[in-house]
Amino acid sequence: MIEDDSTLDIDQEEELFEHHRIKADKGQEITRIDKFLLDRLPNTSRNKIQVAAKNGNIHVGGKAVKQNYKVKPGDEISIVLPYPVREITLIPQDIPLDIVYEDECLLVVNKEANMVVHPGYGNYKDTLVNALVYHFEQLPSLPSDYFGRPGLVHRIDKHTTGLLVIAKTEFALNHLAKQFFERTIERRYYALAWGDIPSSGIINGHIGRSLKNRKVMTVFPSGDFGKHAVTHYEVEERFGYVTLVSCKLETGRTHQIRAHFQYIGHPLFNDKEYGGDRILKGTTSSSYKQFVENNFELLEGQALHAFSLWFTHPEKSSKIYLEANLPLGFSALLERWRKYCKNF
Repeated sequence: MIEDDSTLDIDQEEELFEHHRIKADKGQEITRIDKFLLDRLPNTSRNKIQVAAKNGNIHVGGKAVKQNYKVKPGDEISIVLPYPVREITLIPQDIPLDIVYEDECLLVVNKEANMVVHPGYGNYKDTLVNALVYHFEQLPSLPSDYFGRPGLVHRIDKHTTGLLVIAKTEFALNHLAKQFFERTIERRYYALAWGDIPSSGIINGHIGRSLKNRKVMTVFPSGDFGKHAVTHYEVEERFGYVTLVSCKLETGRTHQIRAHFQYIGHPLFNDKEYGGDRILKGTTSSSYKQFVENNFELLEGQALHAFSLWFTHPEKSSKIYLEANLPLGFSALLERWRKYCKNF
């Protein structure tokens, strides 16, 4: 009996892992857990299951077990795995990357705006993954357990800038997937939102595909649809009609910050999908209108930047903390609002 917590479409969440719960039948024969799982999980290799066990990603009755554990009738098994490889040809492309950290098993990039993370329908080239494949091919050597593709365990939107961690090895990929699942990876974002926002707060509301427009997400406060989502925020700077906030994600749903701030009545500045690309606060003067419209032109999309990332290194077990400066457009936007505030 299998209960699958994963979604069928990986675009449903930022994290790119799947979680399975399996309960062994009463008549289950005693068998090794790696063989048991191999028989029940499609598109999963024995090696991937063994690496998951080595990382502590397989639990029986809430406790981590090794690959040679013998499954017994009634055992409740939980396993976290990265999503299987998509059947798509990855085209190497010489696209410049802003790499803020790299070693033998992983790297962290500072993604620019207007770049899709991975190939998909309508975006088979010019993505971050295309650039990563080229980068890996140019390295003098790769780890012996490199598995032939960039290992994504989370993503950010096309127009959102900032930090992403990518695994080079199967071991690192499984280890990072576990950290995302257990929410031990900490990510913080800067966002510029419309309106005057309380100093700090927690936005709690299920997020799922809109029932009216499948291209955007919406909040379902009753929890009837969508998945549990929590965003913590603190005000960093006020500009009268807009507010700079820092956000900490407790969960990682698609468009989480964007949907949550729209839900509380403060869409992100220049967010075209969530209503932030028009003047929502301020005066009716033509000079103010021109000021805001000029500010919109500084950004490719919403004013959202993943500025910090904190995680445990898969091999060294040390803590890694990284930051990425705001992109030039975002920095210029804030400076313009600072100057405007001094004049009114």
